[in-house]
Amino acid sequence: MRLAIMQPYFLPYIGYLQLLNGVDKFVLYDDVNYINKGWINRNRVLVNGQEYLFTIPLKDASQNKLINEIYLSNDPKWRGKLLKTLEQAYKKAPFYFTAFAVTEKIINLDAEKLSDWIAAGFSILNDYLGIETEIVASSSIYQNTHLKAQERILDICRQEKADHYINPIGGVELYDKTAFEQNDIRLNFIKSKPVVYPQFKNEFVPWLSIVDGMMFNDVPKIKEFLNEYELV
Repeated sequence: MRLAIMQPYFLPYIGYLQLLNGVDKFVLYDDVNYINKGWINRNRVLVNGQEYLFTIPLKDASQNKLINEIYLSNDPKWRGKLLKTLEQAYKKAPFYFTAFAVTEKIINLDAEKLSDWIAAGFSILNDYLGIETEIVASSSIYQNTHLKAQERILDICRQEKADHYINPIGGVELYDKTAFEQNDIRLNFIKSKPVVYPQFKNEFVPWLSIVDGMMFNDVPKIKEFLNEYELV
């Protein structure tokens, strides 16, 4: 079984979804520390031909808390503001109506915790894109927060009886292939190939949120993008 483990990211870029689509089970790593100014509750979209960073507002967020201890802001206005930004940015995009409907449904999900909200959003997004990977939250199963770093990843692999672990390319220096081999687990890193598509008549801005990809491409084309990677 192929397994991947990643922190929950909100409407992530295509590389994250390549990893999600490329495994049999995907663990949302939600019982590790929240990262300020990371990609858990932030992302980039295209506004007036330039990348625009948006942030989902949170309540008392801190790097001293676990991701699954972080709550969304109680401010009722932020969802409408974000949707208005996306509407104005993409209303002339070729697949705006279908992509906006999916995005609106995700943003308006009723949840208090950030991790629950992101997980529910993946269910909607995966249905739209035809991704069938099983997703589980690390906090709900493994009971191994006493372990750290690679040892915890290996323990999750063993509990899941995974024989193939795939990690983002950024983790090459963090993991020891020998340790995985000793547990009869193949270790690979996913390396995305360039994914390029027309964004109105602008110079292409890469690696934006999947929202951007959905606005400019139909599902069959996005499915092609999901396979534009190699394992190293």
